[in-house]
Amino acid sequence: MTRIYSEREFEKIRKAARIVPQAFQEVAPNVQPGITTAELNRIADSFIRSKGAVPAFIGVPGGEGVEPFPACCCISVNDEVVHGIPGDRRLEEGDIVSIDMGALLDGYYGDSAHTFAVGEISAGRRRLMDATQESLQQGIQAAREGNRVSDIGHAVQAHIDACGGLGIVREMVGHGCGRSLHEGPEVPNYGEPGRGPRLKAGMCLCIEPMINSGGWRIRLLDDGWTIATADGSDSAHFEHQIRITKGDPEILTSVD
Repeated sequence: MTRIYSEREFEKIRKAARIVPQAFQEVAPNVQPGITTAELNRIADSFIRSKGAVPAFIGVPGGEGVEPFPACCCISVNDEVVHGIPGDRRLEEGDIVSIDMGALLDGYYGDSAHTFAVGEISAGRRRLMDATQESLQQGIQAAREGNRVSDIGHAVQAHIDACGGLGIVREMVGHGCGRSLHEGPEVPNYGEPGRGPRLKAGMCLCIEPMINSGGWRIRLLDDGWTIATADGSDSAHFEHQIRITKGDPEILTSVD
């Protein structure tokens, strides 16, 4: 179900959403060669709880026969697209690592993702990260009252297609987010314009392009959670939670 939120509700959403970029600021200096993904998760978890919030991803149900998600953050390295489970893997110089996290505060959710470079990275990985982040901005600019949901994905796709040689993940999409972590509508990162629900002021959406340096196809790893590229190519992921307004979209998860 797609919800329209009141200004009073958005005051609460903003408070939850603001915690997430602050958590990224705590994590970012620690994204260095040698640190484990579990340690990055611990830093984020501790910060979110210090703000009186709850890490939103812990306990999210898995697929049939799969345990609920066990960590604060989804941490995905190199060819991992999303939903990587933090553990004893140590980051290495030249890696890229995508961190996705959420905060639940007073019944409302914040959700955002960012891909980090670990030390010096290759030109190809830098190009992938830049293109993905730029495509997110293009998607946000298309998220205007009167447009349709597919206009967001079309804007993302137009930018990625212009970059050349990159694949847009099809199966994983953005979503509404507010009273629940995942609400309607689904927000794909590709497609024809002018389709799907019309965007209305008061909607709260997460736009999150996931872009691969090779093909668009993905595969599920044996842990039942981690999604990786099918061809072993790298992947980047950026996400902002936004509010649809009467004018420019409001980015709720930007750094103050």
